[in-house]
Amino acid sequence: MTLELRNTSDPSLMSRIGRQARLAFGLIVLTVPLSGCGTGAIWDKYFAKEETFVDEPADKLYNEGLYLMNKKGDRKSAMKKFEEVDRQHPYSEWARKSLLMSAYAAYENGDYDECISSANRYVALHPGSPDAAYAQYLIAASNFDQIPDVSRDQGRTEKSIAALEEVIRKYPTSEYATSAKRKIEAARDQLAGKEMTVGRWYMDKKDYTAAINRFKVVVTQYQTTRHVEEALARLTEAYMAIGIVGEAQTAAAVLGHNFPDSRWYKDAYSLVKSGGLEPTANKDSWMTRAFKKVGLG
Repeated sequence: MTLELRNTSDPSLMSRIGRQARLAFGLIVLTVPLSGCGTGAIWDKYFAKEETFVDEPADKLYNEGLYLMNKKGDRKSAMKKFEEVDRQHPYSEWARKSLLMSAYAAYENGDYDECISSANRYVALHPGSPDAAYAQYLIAASNFDQIPDVSRDQGRTEKSIAALEEVIRKYPTSEYATSAKRKIEAARDQLAGKEMTVGRWYMDKKDYTAAINRFKVVVTQYQTTRHVEEALARLTEAYMAIGIVGEAQTAAAVLGHNFPDSRWYKDAYSLVKSGGLEPTANKDSWMTRAFKKVGLG
Protein backbone atom coordinates (compact mmCIF):
# COMPACT_ATOMS: atom_id res chain seq x y z
CA MET A 1 0.00 0.00 0.00
CA THR A 2 1.44 3.37 -0.98
CA LEU A 3 0.87 6.55 1.02
CA GLU A 4 0.56 9.64 -1.07
CA LEU A 5 2.04 12.89 0.14
CA ARG A 6 -0.27 15.85 0.16
CA ASN A 7 0.46 18.59 -2.25
CA THR A 8 1.65 21.42 0.02
CA SER A 9 1.46 23.78 -2.86
CA ASP A 10 -2.32 23.84 -2.52
CA PRO A 11 -3.17 27.52 -1.88
CA SER A 12 -6.22 26.73 0.26
CA LEU A 13 -4.23 24.34 2.43
CA MET A 14 -1.44 26.84 2.98
CA SER A 15 -3.97 29.47 3.93
CA ARG A 16 -5.51 27.25 6.60
CA ILE A 17 -2.08 26.38 8.04
CA GLY A 18 -1.18 30.04 8.21
CA ARG A 19 -4.35 30.94 10.11
CA GLN A 20 -3.77 28.13 12.61
CA ALA A 21 -0.18 29.19 13.16
CA ARG A 22 -1.19 32.82 13.76
CA LEU A 23 -3.88 31.69 16.25
CA ALA A 24 -1.45 29.49 18.17
CA PHE A 25 1.13 32.28 18.33
CA GLY A 26 -1.54 34.69 19.62
CA LEU A 27 -2.50 32.28 22.39
CA ILE A 28 1.13 31.97 23.45
CA VAL A 29 1.51 35.75 23.54
CA LEU A 30 -1.66 36.06 25.65
CA THR A 31 -0.60 33.28 28.01
CA VAL A 32 2.72 34.80 29.02
CA PRO A 33 1.42 38.07 30.56
CA LEU A 34 -1.53 36.28 32.16
CA SER A 35 0.84 33.79 33.76
CA GLY A 36 3.00 36.66 34.89
CA CYS A 37 0.04 38.22 36.70
CA GLY A 38 -1.16 35.09 38.45
CA THR A 39 2.04 33.22 39.26
CA GLY A 40 4.70 35.87 39.61
CA ALA A 41 6.22 34.04 42.54
CA ILE A 42 6.81 31.02 40.36
CA TRP A 43 8.60 33.10 37.72
CA ASP A 44 10.61 34.81 40.43
CA LYS A 45 11.64 31.44 41.74
CA TYR A 46 13.01 30.42 38.36
CA PHE A 47 14.64 33.67 37.33
CA ALA A 48 15.68 35.31 40.59
CA LYS A 49 19.20 34.82 41.83
CA GLU A 50 19.59 32.35 44.69
CA GLU A 51 20.09 34.22 47.99
CA THR A 52 22.74 33.06 50.42
CA PHE A 53 22.03 33.36 54.17
CA VAL A 54 24.86 34.96 56.08
CA ASP A 55 25.25 34.40 59.84
CA GLU A 56 25.48 37.51 61.96
CA PRO A 57 28.34 37.79 64.45
CA ALA A 58 27.47 36.28 67.83
CA ASP A 59 28.54 39.31 69.84
CA LYS A 60 26.43 41.59 67.64
CA LEU A 61 23.29 39.50 68.19
CA TYR A 62 24.00 39.25 71.92
CA ASN A 63 24.49 43.00 72.34
CA GLU A 64 21.36 43.70 70.32
CA GLY A 65 19.49 41.46 72.73
CA LEU A 66 20.88 43.36 75.72
CA TYR A 67 19.91 46.65 74.13
CA LEU A 68 16.35 45.51 73.45
CA MET A 69 15.96 44.25 77.00
CA ASN A 70 17.70 46.98 78.99
CA LYS A 71 17.06 50.08 76.89
CA LYS A 72 13.84 49.27 75.09
CA GLY A 73 12.23 47.00 77.66
CA ASP A 74 11.30 44.66 74.80
CA ARG A 75 12.01 41.32 76.44
CA LYS A 76 10.23 39.26 73.80
CA SER A 77 12.41 40.62 71.02
CA ALA A 78 15.47 40.29 73.24
CA MET A 79 14.70 36.61 73.78
CA LYS A 80 14.58 36.10 70.00
CA LYS A 81 18.01 37.68 69.63
CA PHE A 82 19.46 35.46 72.34
CA GLU A 83 17.85 32.40 70.78
CA GLU A 84 19.34 33.39 67.43
CA VAL A 85 22.82 33.40 68.97
CA ASP A 86 22.23 29.84 70.15
CA ARG A 87 20.90 28.82 66.74
CA GLN A 88 23.67 30.37 64.65
CA HIS A 89 26.60 29.81 67.04
CA PRO A 90 25.53 26.80 69.18
CA TYR A 91 28.95 25.89 70.59
CA SER A 92 30.26 29.35 71.34
CA GLU A 93 30.71 31.11 74.66
CA TRP A 94 28.18 33.65 73.42
CA ALA A 95 25.62 30.87 73.08
CA ARG A 96 26.16 29.91 76.72
CA LYS A 97 25.67 33.50 77.85
CA SER A 98 22.67 33.95 75.58
CA LEU A 99 20.94 30.86 76.96
CA LEU A 100 21.14 32.26 80.47
CA MET A 101 20.04 35.72 79.33
CA SER A 102 17.12 34.15 77.49
CA ALA A 103 16.03 32.48 80.75
CA TYR A 104 16.40 35.77 82.63
CA ALA A 105 14.46 37.74 79.99
CA ALA A 106 11.67 35.16 80.11
CA TYR A 107 11.53 35.39 83.91
CA GLU A 108 11.36 39.19 83.83
CA ASN A 109 8.60 38.95 81.23
CA GLY A 110 6.58 36.54 83.35
CA ASP A 111 7.04 33.68 80.88
CA TYR A 112 7.83 31.25 83.68
CA ASP A 113 7.54 28.02 81.73
CA GLU A 114 9.89 29.41 79.07
CA CYS A 115 12.29 30.51 81.80
CA ILE A 116 12.26 27.08 83.45
CA SER A 117 12.86 25.38 80.09
CA SER A 118 15.86 27.59 79.22
CA ALA A 119 17.32 27.44 82.73
CA ASN A 120 16.98 23.65 82.90
CA ARG A 121 18.79 23.41 79.59
CA TYR A 122 21.54 25.68 80.87
CA VAL A 123 22.07 23.57 84.00
CA ALA A 124 22.14 20.40 81.91
CA LEU A 125 24.63 21.78 79.38
CA HIS A 126 26.82 23.82 81.74
CA PRO A 127 26.65 22.28 85.23
CA GLY A 128 30.14 23.47 86.11
CA SER A 129 29.59 27.06 85.04
CA PRO A 130 29.82 29.81 87.69
CA ASP A 131 26.35 30.90 86.53
CA ALA A 132 24.75 27.47 87.01
CA ALA A 133 23.68 28.50 90.53
CA TYR A 134 21.78 31.46 89.10
CA ALA A 135 20.12 29.29 86.47
CA GLN A 136 19.00 26.88 89.20
CA TYR A 137 17.73 29.83 91.22
CA LEU A 138 15.70 31.08 88.23
CA ILE A 139 13.96 27.69 88.07
CA ALA A 140 13.06 27.93 91.75
CA ALA A 141 12.02 31.60 91.53
CA SER A 142 9.77 30.87 88.54
CA ASN A 143 7.92 28.23 90.55
CA PHE A 144 7.84 30.45 93.64
CA ASP A 145 6.28 33.36 91.76
CA GLN A 146 3.44 31.10 90.66
CA ILE A 147 2.42 30.06 94.18
CA PRO A 148 -1.38 30.28 94.23
CA ASP A 149 -3.76 31.60 96.84
CA VAL A 150 -4.25 29.39 99.92
CA SER A 151 -7.74 28.53 98.73
CA ARG A 152 -6.30 26.63 95.76
CA ASP A 153 -4.23 23.49 95.31
CA GLN A 154 -0.68 23.97 96.62
CA GLY A 155 1.14 21.60 94.29
CA ARG A 156 3.06 24.52 92.81
CA THR A 157 4.14 25.58 96.31
CA GLU A 158 5.58 22.15 97.06
CA LYS A 159 7.33 22.18 93.69
CA SER A 160 8.78 25.57 94.53
CA ILE A 161 10.18 24.33 97.85
CA ALA A 162 11.79 21.34 96.14
CA ALA A 163 13.46 23.61 93.57
CA LEU A 164 14.64 26.04 96.26
CA GLU A 165 16.08 23.19 98.32
CA GLU A 166 17.96 22.09 95.20
CA VAL A 167 19.63 25.51 95.06
CA ILE A 168 20.77 25.15 98.69
CA ARG A 169 21.91 21.56 98.20
CA LYS A 170 23.92 22.19 95.03
CA TYR A 171 25.22 25.68 95.79
CA PRO A 172 25.22 26.11 99.60
CA THR A 173 27.82 28.89 99.61
CA SER A 174 26.29 30.94 96.80
CA GLU A 175 24.42 34.19 97.34
CA TYR A 176 21.33 32.50 95.93
CA ALA A 177 21.25 29.95 98.75
CA THR A 178 20.48 32.73 101.26
CA SER A 179 17.63 34.05 99.15
CA ALA A 180 16.37 30.50 98.61
CA LYS A 181 16.13 29.95 102.38
CA ARG A 182 13.96 33.05 102.77
CA LYS A 183 11.70 31.94 99.96
CA ILE A 184 11.38 28.47 101.49
CA GLU A 185 10.12 29.99 104.75
CA ALA A 186 7.55 32.01 102.81
CA ALA A 187 6.46 28.92 100.87
CA ARG A 188 6.18 26.86 104.06
CA ASP A 189 4.07 29.61 105.57
CA GLN A 190 1.79 29.28 102.57
CA LEU A 191 1.41 25.54 103.08
CA ALA A 192 0.65 26.09 106.75
CA GLY A 193 -1.93 28.68 105.76
CA LYS A 194 -3.61 26.13 103.54
CA GLU A 195 -3.86 23.65 106.43
CA MET A 196 -5.31 26.37 108.66
CA THR A 197 -7.91 27.30 106.05
CA VAL A 198 -9.11 23.71 105.81
CA GLY A 199 -8.95 23.26 109.60
CA ARG A 200 -11.14 26.33 110.20
CA TRP A 201 -13.64 25.01 107.68
CA TYR A 202 -13.91 21.75 109.62
CA MET A 203 -14.31 23.71 112.85
CA ASP A 204 -17.25 25.58 111.34
CA LYS A 205 -18.75 22.22 110.40
CA LYS A 206 -18.10 20.99 113.96
CA ASP A 207 -16.01 18.16 112.57
CA TYR A 208 -13.45 18.53 115.35
CA THR A 209 -11.47 15.38 114.67
CA ALA A 210 -10.80 16.42 111.07
CA ALA A 211 -9.93 19.92 112.25
CA ILE A 212 -7.46 18.57 114.84
CA ASN A 213 -5.71 16.56 112.15
CA ARG A 214 -5.17 19.73 110.08
CA PHE A 215 -3.92 21.81 113.01
CA LYS A 216 -1.66 18.94 114.03
CA VAL A 217 0.10 19.18 110.66
CA VAL A 218 0.85 22.86 111.30
CA VAL A 219 2.24 22.14 114.79
CA THR A 220 4.40 19.19 113.73
CA GLN A 221 5.59 20.35 110.29
CA TYR A 222 5.39 24.13 110.23
CA GLN A 223 6.36 25.25 113.72
CA THR A 224 8.47 28.16 112.48
CA THR A 225 5.60 29.75 110.57
CA ARG A 226 3.32 32.49 111.85
CA HIS A 227 0.36 30.10 111.86
CA VAL A 228 1.55 27.86 114.70
CA GLU A 229 0.17 30.14 117.44
CA GLU A 230 -3.34 30.03 116.03
CA ALA A 231 -3.02 26.28 115.44
CA LEU A 232 -2.34 25.67 119.14
CA ALA A 233 -5.24 27.91 120.13
CA ARG A 234 -7.55 26.06 117.74
CA LEU A 235 -6.36 22.75 119.14
CA THR A 236 -7.27 23.98 122.61
CA GLU A 237 -10.73 24.85 121.33
CA ALA A 238 -11.24 21.58 119.44
CA TYR A 239 -10.04 19.34 122.29
CA MET A 240 -12.28 21.18 124.75
CA ALA A 241 -15.22 20.71 122.38
CA ILE A 242 -14.82 16.91 122.31
CA GLY A 243 -13.96 16.62 126.00
CA ILE A 244 -10.27 15.69 125.78
CA VAL A 245 -9.34 18.29 128.36
CA GLY A 246 -5.83 16.98 129.01
CA GLU A 247 -4.78 17.73 125.45
CA ALA A 248 -6.60 21.06 125.59
CA GLN A 249 -4.60 21.99 128.70
CA THR A 250 -1.38 20.88 127.01
CA ALA A 251 -2.09 22.92 123.87
CA ALA A 252 -2.73 26.03 125.97
CA ALA A 253 0.38 25.42 128.10
CA VAL A 254 2.67 24.89 125.08
CA LEU A 255 1.24 28.03 123.50
CA GLY A 256 1.76 30.09 126.66
CA HIS A 257 5.30 28.78 127.19
CA ASN A 258 6.50 29.53 123.68
CA PHE A 259 4.37 32.58 122.85
CA PRO A 260 3.43 34.21 126.16
CA ASP A 261 2.54 37.55 124.57
CA SER A 262 0.41 36.07 121.82
CA ARG A 263 -3.21 37.16 121.59
CA TRP A 264 -3.98 33.54 120.78
CA TYR A 265 -2.64 32.49 124.18
CA LYS A 266 -5.03 34.86 125.90
CA ASP A 267 -7.94 33.23 124.08
CA ALA A 268 -6.70 29.70 124.84
CA TYR A 269 -6.08 30.56 128.51
CA SER A 270 -9.56 32.02 128.90
CA LEU A 271 -11.13 28.96 127.28
CA VAL A 272 -9.34 26.52 129.61
CA LYS A 273 -10.16 28.64 132.65
CA SER A 274 -13.83 28.71 131.64
CA GLY A 275 -13.85 24.95 132.16
CA GLY A 276 -12.35 25.31 135.64
CA LEU A 277 -8.92 24.17 134.46
CA GLU A 278 -5.35 25.49 134.21
CA PRO A 279 -2.97 25.26 131.24
CA THR A 280 -0.78 22.28 132.09
CA ALA A 281 1.59 20.52 129.73
CA ASN A 282 1.56 16.74 129.59
CA LYS A 283 5.16 15.77 128.86
CA ASP A 284 4.00 12.67 126.99
CA SER A 285 1.70 14.61 124.67
CA TRP A 286 2.59 14.75 120.97
CA MET A 287 2.51 18.55 121.19
CA THR A 288 5.15 18.68 123.94
CA ARG A 289 7.37 16.26 122.10
CA ALA A 290 6.94 18.12 118.81
CA PHE A 291 8.15 21.40 120.27
CA LYS A 292 11.07 19.86 122.15
CA LYS A 293 12.19 18.26 118.91
CA VAL A 294 12.94 21.64 117.37
CA GLY A 295 14.15 23.32 120.55
CA LEU A 296 10.90 25.08 121.45
CA GLY A 297 9.33 24.64 124.84
